[in-house]
Amino acid sequence: MKKLTIIILLAFSAFWIAGTGCANTTVTEPMLRFHIRANSNDRQDQAVKLLVRDAVLEYLEPRLKSVTGLDNATRELRRLSPSLVSLADRTLNENGFSYRASVTVGQEFFPARKYGNRVVQSGYYTAVIISLGSGEGDNWWCVLYPPLCYLEARGNGSFRYRSKILDLIERHIRS
Repeated sequence: MKKLTIIILLAFSAFWIAGTGCANTTVTEPMLRFHIRANSNDRQDQAVKLLVRDAVLEYLEPRLKSVTGLDNATRELRRLSPSLVSLADRTLNENGFSYRASVTVGQEFFPARKYGNRVVQSGYYTAVIISLGSGEGDNWWCVLYPPLCYLEARGNGSFRYRSKILDLIERHIRS
C-alpha cells in the first residue's frame, strides 16, 4: 500500500508540475516575421511553396545564427534579399514552374500564433515576404527572429517530453 501511495503522489506531482511548467508565455520581444505566399491554391503550387520554404530556411539558418537584435536581423535580411529571390527562383525552376519569386521587407499584419508554449500576439510586424508568382494562394508564415521557424519546420513536428518525476515512477515500478 505504501508503494501505491508513493506512486500516486508522484504521478499527481508530475501532472501538476507539467501543467504549471508548460503554461503559455506571450512573446513580447521584437521580432522579424517570415511570410511565403503561394501562386495559387493548386496542389502543386502549395507543394512548391513548402519546397521554397525549406530551401530558404536552410539557407538562412547559419546566416542568422549569430545575429542579435531586430534591426540587425532586418538589415541582414534586406542584404540577403537578392539571394533569396535567386534561391526561390531556382527551386521553382527545378520543379518545373515558370513563374518567378519576389521578396520584400515591410510591415504586415499577422494573426496570433502559438509556437510550442510561446504565443505571438496578432498585429503588424516587420516581415520578409516571398511571393511566388501571383502570390494569391494560401500562405505559410513563422518568426525568423527570434528563430521560432526552426521549431516547427524540422522533423515530423512531434516532440518527446521527459519528466524526472515520471522517470522515477517508471524506475520504481520496474524495481
